[in-house]
Amino acid sequence: MSRFKNEITQLRAHIQTLRLGAGALLLIALVMGAGWWSSPRNLTIHVPPDLRSGSTRKWWEVPPESVYAFTFYIWQQLQRWPTNGDEDYARNIRALSPYLTPACQDFLLHDYELRRAAGELRQRVRGIYEIPGRGYGSDPALRVRTVSERDWLVTLDVTADEYFGAEQVKRALVRYPLKVARSDIDPERNPFGLALDCYSTPPQRIATPEPAPAPGQPSGVLGGALGETP
Repeated sequence: MSRFKNEITQLRAHIQTLRLGAGALLLIALVMGAGWWSSPRNLTIHVPPDLRSGSTRKWWEVPPESVYAFTFYIWQQLQRWPTNGDEDYARNIRALSPYLTPACQDFLLHDYELRRAAGELRQRVRGIYEIPGRGYGSDPALRVRTVSERDWLVTLDVTADEYFGAEQVKRALVRYPLKVARSDIDPERNPFGLALDCYSTPPQRIATPEPAPAPGQPSGVLGGALGETP
């Protein structure tokens, strides 16, 4: 009779051990589930079209190519006034605010007020585009300078055109030295994780040689046409 009691006692002990093991597994599963739930649903990885480094890239690194592409895209959209600069410029600043630092947004709003008071926005149509041969591929070291893992200096050489109705009133070749900072605070509104911090130094007028003239024709002067304030 004592042998059967011992068997029953051992079975009960084994069942208790299984219950404890199942409880521990359940607790581990809950902890893992909580970690999975709190992990980011989207992860931005910058993969530039540069095969010199193969396909190996640390996920937290932002390559200079991506910094330049971001800077030019946002700055071009900011400077695009399709119908009326008096309305378009302010709307662009508001729409692109997730891609601007607070200091840069304040600076641009102040710039907007100054331009509007000077009559430089009313019925103005404006756009900028990259000067051929002055893009990132021409001199990467000049275009993007890495200050730290979170800060960059980007140089854009662009042509800025402005029209009043059908008449072109301004054209200038401008160099914009811009600051870019890492900003991972709102991935829903800013998936790039970068933000413009406006100018590192004041913009500069630049000149670029015109295409070589055909034989027998007089040579051209250095570029720059109608004057403009950058």
